[in-house]
Amino acid sequence: MKYAQIVQGRFLERPNRFIAMAEINGQIEKCHVKNTGRCRELLIPGAAVWLEKSANPNRKTAYDLVAVSKQGQIINMDSQAPNQAVREWLEQGMLSEENSVPEPSGTGRPFSEIRHVKPEFRYGDSRIDFYAEAGRDRMHRILIEVKGVTLEEEGIARFPDAPTERGIKHMLELERSVKEGYEAWILFVIQMKGIQWLEPNDRTHPQFGETLRRVKRAGVGILAYDCLVTTNEIRLDQPVEIKL
Repeated sequence: MKYAQIVQGRFLERPNRFIAMAEINGQIEKCHVKNTGRCRELLIPGAAVWLEKSANPNRKTAYDLVAVSKQGQIINMDSQAPNQAVREWLEQGMLSEENSVPEPSGTGRPFSEIRHVKPEFRYGDSRIDFYAEAGRDRMHRILIEVKGVTLEEEGIARFPDAPTERGIKHMLELERSVKEGYEAWILFVIQMKGIQWLEPNDRTHPQFGETLRRVKRAGVGILAYDCLVTTNEIRLDQPVEIKL
């Protein structure tokens, strides 16, 4: 996915989880933070940031903070970007037999012959990120839950960076869907390059890791991909090893 109008700035402070103050072209601007996670290792005073200028002149904040430089690497921290990137990926036919990950964890069956993609699919008491139908008769039903990952420590990506009860609820819904005949996947989208592997952040939210391991045993597939990230674009690139 690409952003329309990007400007560079310098991060100053984050008064609350929705707002950041940044210096842009010598002016201090109040900006919307498109990530409600902690991001403490990213939003450091003085860090270079990239912001998308809003097309709406009546908005209270004229800019959205979407990316930051960490030790010279650009990391996308827009929590909406992974879903948009995955939708493009699905619709471009990237999830096919020849492009799938060999022996993915979980069901072991690669996505193939995707014929239909529907975002924000109501299942149980949750909205799962994507529902897809595959095969010539579109009778193969797939649920995909996307998790954007921005936390990196010494080349290891970890999720989540803050406790997420919503994330646990969605995983349990996916576990139930497998029993009802769906193919279910959790797709971790690592919003950067240079990652050795991904693992659950048991230190921050041990229940998330426990639930992730449980649903994997129940047949939910787990995948992780890194991303090619520039100042105005993010797209899925290569599979990343998962260590549970």
